[in-house]
Amino acid sequence: MSAIRTRLSAMMFIQYFIYGSWLVTLGTFLGNVLHANGKEVGLAYMMPAIAAIISPFIVGMIADRFFATERMLAALHLVGAALLYFATTQTTFSRFAFIFLAYTLCFMPTLALTNSISFANMRESGREFPRIRVLGTIGFIAVQQIIGRLGADATAMPLRLGAVASVLMAVYCLTLPHTPPSAAGKALSVRDVLGLDALKLLKDRSFAVFVLGSFLLCIPLQFYYAFTNPFLNEIGVAGAAAKMSLGQMSEIGFMLLMPWFLIRLGVKRMLLIGMAAWTARYLLFAYGNAGPGMWMLYLGILLHGVCYDFFFVTGQIYVDQKADVRIRAAAQGFIALVTLGAGQAIGSWLSGVVVDANSHAAVAGGVVTHDWTAIWLVPAIGAIGVLLIFAALFKPKPRAPVA
Repeated sequence: MSAIRTRLSAMMFIQYFIYGSWLVTLGTFLGNVLHANGKEVGLAYMMPAIAAIISPFIVGMIADRFFATERMLAALHLVGAALLYFATTQTTFSRFAFIFLAYTLCFMPTLALTNSISFANMRESGREFPRIRVLGTIGFIAVQQIIGRLGADATAMPLRLGAVASVLMAVYCLTLPHTPPSAAGKALSVRDVLGLDALKLLKDRSFAVFVLGSFLLCIPLQFYYAFTNPFLNEIGVAGAAAKMSLGQMSEIGFMLLMPWFLIRLGVKRMLLIGMAAWTARYLLFAYGNAGPGMWMLYLGILLHGVCYDFFFVTGQIYVDQKADVRIRAAAQGFIALVTLGAGQAIGSWLSGVVVDANSHAAVAGGVVTHDWTAIWLVPAIGAIGVLLIFAALFKPKPRAPVA
C-alpha cells in the first residue's frame, strides 16, 4: 500500500505543478504579451470556472462509465498539453481565449479524476488522502518557485512549462493502478451528475445561508486569483510568483492544524474567521507597497492558509456533516458547482470590470497602470458585507466535537 501511496502522491505533485504553472501568472502574461485589458483577463479566468460547471458532465457521463480512470487522465492531459502550448503561440487575445477555453475543458475534469483514482486505491481514505493530497500543494509551490526565480512571470514560459509537465503527466498516468470506470453499466442521470439531490438540504435555513454565503464570497475571492500577480509585478515586487507560493506554504501549516481548530472554534467561527481573513488580505494589498509597506503584502499572502482552509475546507467538512451518506457526494458536487463554477465565473468578470475602471495609460510609452488601492477596496468591502450577512443569519445546530 505504501508503494501505491507514493505513486499517487507523485501524481498529485505533477497535477498541481501543472495547475500552478498557469493559474498564478496567467493575468501577467496576458497583460504584458497580448496586451489584454482587465475585462479580457477576467474573461480568461472565467474559463476555468465555466469548465468547472461543464466538467461534471465529462466525468459523470463519460469518464465514470466508459473509460478506465488512468487512461482518461492520460488522454485529457495529452490533448491539454497540445492546446496549452498552442495557446502560447497566439498573437491576439481572441485566438488565445478560444484555445484556452478548450484547454480548461480538458484540464478541469482531471482535478476530480485524480481524486477519484486516489480514493479508489486507498483502504483508509480519511487517514491516507491528506498525506497524498499535500504533495499537490507542494507541486503548486515548486512551480511558482521556479517561475519566480527565473523572473518569467510576464512570459509564455510558465504556460509552456505546464505543457511539458502535461506530457509527462500523460505518460505517468499510464503507469498508475488500473482503475475501471466506477459507474459502468449504471443508468445515467443528469440529476446525479449535477448533484441536484442535495437541493433537499436547502430546506434547512442555515444550510441555505451557507450556500448563499459561499456563492457570494467566491465573487470577491476571484480578484485575488486573477490579479494578485499582475498587481505585484506592476508595483515592482521582484520574483512575485515565488513570493506568492508563501501562501501555499501557510496553507499546509493550517491544514495540519485544522482538527485542533475545529474542536475549539466550531464550524461557524472558522467560516467567519476565513471570511474576515479575505477582508484583511485585501485591505493589506490596498495599502501595502513594494517599499516600507512590503510587510503588508507578505502578510496578505501568508493569510492564504486561513483564507482557504478556514473557508473552503471547513465548508467541505460542514457539508459532509449535514448531508446523509446517500447524498454526500451529490452535496459536495453541488457546492463545487455553486462556488468554483457560478461564483468564480461572476467574480472573474466583475474583477476585470473593476480593474479596467481604475486603469489609465501613462504618458511615457502608453503603459497601462492602475489605482490598486481603489481596486482592492472593492473585494474588501464585498467580503465584509458577506461576513456580516453570514454572521447574522448562519445558525447551525450544535454538534458534539469529535476528538
